[in-house]
Amino acid sequence: MRAGAKVLLVSDGEPGGDCTFYGCVPSKTLIESARRGLPYPAAAQRIRDVVARIATTENSAALRDEGIEVRLGRARLLSRRQVAVGRDRVNTGAVVLATGSRPTVPPIPGLETAAYLTNETVFDLPDAPASLAVIGGGPVGCELAQAFARLGSRVTLVEAAPRLLPREEPRASRIVAAALLDDGVEVRTGVGVDRVASGERLRLADGSEVATDRLLVAVGRTPVIDGLDLDAAGVRTDDGGHVITDDRLRTTAAGVYAAGDVTGRLPFTHAAYEMGRIAAGNALRGWRGRARRYRPHATPWVTFTDPEVARVGLTEAQAAAAARGARVAHLPLDETDRALAAGRTDGFITLIAGPRPLLGRVGGGRILGATIVAERGGEMIHEPALAMATGMFTGRLAAATHAYPTWSYAMQVAAAQFFMTIGGRRARPAGDGQPAGNGQPTDDGQPTGLSATSRQ
Repeated sequence: MRAGAKVLLVSDGEPGGDCTFYGCVPSKTLIESARRGLPYPAAAQRIRDVVARIATTENSAALRDEGIEVRLGRARLLSRRQVAVGRDRVNTGAVVLATGSRPTVPPIPGLETAAYLTNETVFDLPDAPASLAVIGGGPVGCELAQAFARLGSRVTLVEAAPRLLPREEPRASRIVAAALLDDGVEVRTGVGVDRVASGERLRLADGSEVATDRLLVAVGRTPVIDGLDLDAAGVRTDDGGHVITDDRLRTTAAGVYAAGDVTGRLPFTHAAYEMGRIAAGNALRGWRGRARRYRPHATPWVTFTDPEVARVGLTEAQAAAAARGARVAHLPLDETDRALAAGRTDGFITLIAGPRPLLGRVGGGRILGATIVAERGGEMIHEPALAMATGMFTGRLAAATHAYPTWSYAMQVAAAQFFMTIGGRRARPAGDGQPAGNGQPTDDGQPTGLSATSRQ
């Protein structure tokens, strides 16, 4: 619209989507309410109030004030240049598909007749359930399991994988599991659900049962493509139903682009926003201008448990397999002054750096990934994300003066390990698996003079 184009937004519900009404906003409000020790009725009211306030900034009226035409209803592709909205046909120069995703419902026998909850219904509960079973130990499952436990529910979390948060560093999984146990959550990993029996009882693959008042399913997301008639425009999908796009977010149909969850790329609101900006810009440029590429390598994400798990880029295992010469700096929070002062030492910072093209390890190379498990990990992750997005030398993280004693000061201490031994630690080869620290300096930069427990 700001480029002078006439824009039509078609939505089958009020704009805002899953994040505003069923995802990020209500879940983080619930988590914060539980952290503050609010009773469930107060937490539920806070969710309604916060969702309502945020929704007013992006509803149909707000978008129309920006000059965007909004039609509420279902859209269907008639061709690459024509869309049906109800009984109307709309001719268009370009289309951006941003239909999002919905909760995946696994094919567990008995689940289809159970009164299960998903993220689309769990926030409507009038009272906290006495007991809650959560199927799925990913970010949503872990976040809500901890929040409801803190709100007074007896929670059992079941994950078929050997550990919680299987996409994250194993150390992060162990810390989150311990935190959930401390909050009273019964954690069952490495066991699947065979069936859901009457009375909301889960029968697990190991022969045990879990009796519960309510059941929450949090096993992933499924792209929303129902009724779009993608074939009419020549838009292809992959085996999982995600719209196939290239790095310019073009689909297999000329003039049709896609962004967000429906692409199967990073399933985060901030990633969808970036994709949407790029897809819309490329759609307006058509084939006349230079199309922008979507580069997700520096997009961070956060699991909002307590402590938070934040990551950007590669894990150590990924770096060891794919990034020759990658090195790892690891700093436990029990060696950092702010964490000691706060009494929150259950966490760590891991930085991964690798050689730069042509320059190798000069300046410490470049950041390839980072994982932070800390009370404020979601805020701290943006420093390595910025380093990755701008391609800065790793040494700049170590050289930049950080205020002491902040949580982020630990980032400077961790980065210094790529240049010197500090606090008995220094960077080691990725995949080595051993804590750094044999007292020998490295040869790829100047000492920074930092100490993990330095004082002003």
